[in-house]
Amino acid sequence: MWVVLVCGLALILGAVTVTLARAPLVVAGTNSITTDTIIAETRGKLSVCQTGEVVPGGTTAVRVWVGGNIQPTVRLQILSGSRVISRGSHLGGELGINVTIPVARVPNTISNATICLTLGEALEDVQVLGEASSRGASGATHGRVRIEYLRPGPRSWWSLGSSVARSLGLGREPSGSWVALIPIALLATAIFLTSSMIVGRVGGGVSDGVTPIVAPPRLRHNLPTSLRRVPGTAWACACIAALSAASWSIVTPPFEATDEFSHFAYTEILAETGRLPSATSESTPPEQEQTVLSDLDLLSVRFNAAVPTINTSAQQERLEHDLAQPPGRAGTWAGVATAEPPLYYALETIPYFLGSGGTLLDRLELMRLLSVLMAALTALFVFLFLREALPAVPWAWTVGGLGMALAPLLGFIGGVVTPDAMLCAVSAVLFFLLARAFRRGLTPRIAIEIGAVAAVGSLTKLNFVGLAPGLLLALLILRRRAARASRRSAYGSLAIAVALAGLPVGAYTVINTLSNHAGLGVTSEGIAGTTRHAGTLFNELAYIWQLFLPRLPGMKSDFAGTFTPRLWFDRSVGMYGWLDTYFPQWVYTLALIPTGMIAALCTRELVIAQSALWRRRGELLAYLTMSLGVIGLIGADSYLEFPGRAGGYAEPRYLLPMAALFAAVLALAARGAGRRWGPAVGALLVLLVLAQDIFSQLLEVGRFYV
Repeated sequence: MWVVLVCGLALILGAVTVTLARAPLVVAGTNSITTDTIIAETRGKLSVCQTGEVVPGGTTAVRVWVGGNIQPTVRLQILSGSRVISRGSHLGGELGINVTIPVARVPNTISNATICLTLGEALEDVQVLGEASSRGASGATHGRVRIEYLRPGPRSWWSLGSSVARSLGLGREPSGSWVALIPIALLATAIFLTSSMIVGRVGGGVSDGVTPIVAPPRLRHNLPTSLRRVPGTAWACACIAALSAASWSIVTPPFEATDEFSHFAYTEILAETGRLPSATSESTPPEQEQTVLSDLDLLSVRFNAAVPTINTSAQQERLEHDLAQPPGRAGTWAGVATAEPPLYYALETIPYFLGSGGTLLDRLELMRLLSVLMAALTALFVFLFLREALPAVPWAWTVGGLGMALAPLLGFIGGVVTPDAMLCAVSAVLFFLLARAFRRGLTPRIAIEIGAVAAVGSLTKLNFVGLAPGLLLALLILRRRAARASRRSAYGSLAIAVALAGLPVGAYTVINTLSNHAGLGVTSEGIAGTTRHAGTLFNELAYIWQLFLPRLPGMKSDFAGTFTPRLWFDRSVGMYGWLDTYFPQWVYTLALIPTGMIAALCTRELVIAQSALWRRRGELLAYLTMSLGVIGLIGADSYLEFPGRAGGYAEPRYLLPMAALFAAVLALAARGAGRRWGPAVGALLVLLVLAQDIFSQLLEVGRFYV
């Protein structure tokens, strides 16, 4: 275990050192074309050549202004006359208005070069941006696309450290270069705790996994019994998750996460007016927030990898001046968040009011810390779920718990203001309670807990609806088992759970009906929209299948030119911000190797334990139904926008309610390596996730602060 740990940490340190010793790409030249015109818009294949370009010597990448919600495959050639000097390609799948294509190094400057672009089939409309030069007889716009030529700069990341620290300290409250030390300290602490857990829990031969929490005897005596029973390992996983998410909350610039400004606006409206947001024609967003978004240059930075966050003293002074002004109108509209249930936002009003003595950005950072707490709760209950669901091998609980605690997607979501953070935590609690019920029986107490958690989930985010079919199936299976001992008690427990879970939904339906609105609000509208959608139920099911899996024979192709499993895989490995911050393509290809290893080891363990799986088939069927419910909800929501948009909901954050099952896959993979090698493989898996988290945060820093 020491060999695995020391070598693993040494490799991570070496990879970080080598990465930081390299120079980031800088713009070596551009054709100075603006991006004020859409000169082409297509979903089909498109080839275009642009002459008269000057390609600087040393160019290793070319950035072209071609983009959309899901970028297509782009191939590029650099020609001098008829001779190809360099070429490259980019697989696509990201979101943004431009794409950076790595090419073979251009040895010398080429004057009057020709740049030829070939776009593959696009999943959604793709725009080519540039300057219009003329209009053809058909009315089509002709022009030149903006192109930038990139090559390694003269300074390494190490030498840019002070500049990066200064930029990271701007556009936030509190501000200052010292802010950059916070994520470093948080990550260092997380690495130390993770290393201790690997040696002590995975490789230390701990068999019971129930070491009590470390606290003074008097404090332990005053804690509730339920808290005293929580293993120390679970608290450690929660602490590591909190450290990672807190670090993410610093490296992610304000509002540079999907829809964060909408979620902040919802909280502000609720806190300042005591009313929920509305979506009437007279609705307006909060006034000061719009000013701050303008000062942060959000519209220029979002979706545009070529533009960092604000990085000058003048920009910071303007921001501070506007933050010091009276807040103005609270507004009544919160963008896409307007239709969401209020519970998460009601909780967010607590840090909002605690920061009332500071600026809007002070309140934002405090509100992000509530999401940090949600990430910690997710990791804690994921560990407890593994303890209940996989009781035979305690050290594997730590592998799965640490893997989820360090998962960069959980850290990213847990570091920003979004109800997805709370939905993930509530879902982890629900999976824990179900696993406990399947192991110990559906008692009235567990039924009350399941019903209460389900009620909280339905008040957190509409996506919780996806878990409902599987939850109901689980309760029916548990009722059948409990009826063998006491039919009356079984039906009573089922009734309690269903009544508590359905209470918020019932109240919501009654209120909407009395107000002459759709019974389930936007959910009813979505169902109605699905039924009105052109096509049959088979077409919708085929669409949902293809959104996640390869097309089967007989299905009409709804995702031409896009291999959707790879789209989900790449985005799960690491795409942050507004899905506009991504690794080089080779990283995603390399990630296929450990992913294949994890899948093979997990499959091996499932084959070995097939007799145990058969005995627990009811429990597994419930988990499978919950997963299919989440997937089906994502697909149905996406189908509402089809064919105008396809795959618009292909965001891995929507899969986070199944975090407990993802952690179980890691634990089973470690067990699949066998008794002798299992702990070492488990430690290796944890270190891989740790490396992913570290490099994901470095990616975020490189995207926004250079």
